[in-house]
Amino acid sequence: MPGSGKSTVGVLLAKRAAMDFVDTDLLIQSAEGRSLQAIVDNDGYAALRRVEERVLLATDFHHHVIATGGSAVYSDAAMNHLRVHGLVVFLDVSLATVEERIGNFSLRGISKRNDQSLAELFQERYRLYRSYADLIIDADGMNQDQVCDRILATTGLG
Repeated sequence: MPGSGKSTVGVLLAKRAAMDFVDTDLLIQSAEGRSLQAIVDNDGYAALRRVEERVLLATDFHHHVIATGGSAVYSDAAMNHLRVHGLVVFLDVSLATVEERIGNFSLRGISKRNDQSLAELFQERYRLYRSYADLIIDADGMNQDQVCDRILATTGLG
């Protein structure tokens, strides 16, 4: 989910594991020449999901830590592509943590239906995150360094 810490932890993890880091939200913005929010505002949440899938399927990064957008899990093809090339890690945080970290989610470019609350989105995505994860890290109550430590210890990358 947005606010789970995936970009921040990803940078730390890449540094500590001597890997490169890629944030696919930035790749999407670069490919489209506009912000995620502009894509959602002008074309709708489904358009952002299609662009995200296209970008993820075009990635062929080896020896990288990749932070995907939160809606990547809606694409079975993209998630299976990522799993073939690496380990998928789910940073499991509570809805309360997500709400605290992101504040006004309407400003975040979150790919969701207009009639959908953050809680509904969280519930919808939660089962998808768990189903695609090769590794689930209970990140609630942990800071970014602690989450990074846990990933390194669990995967043996450190």
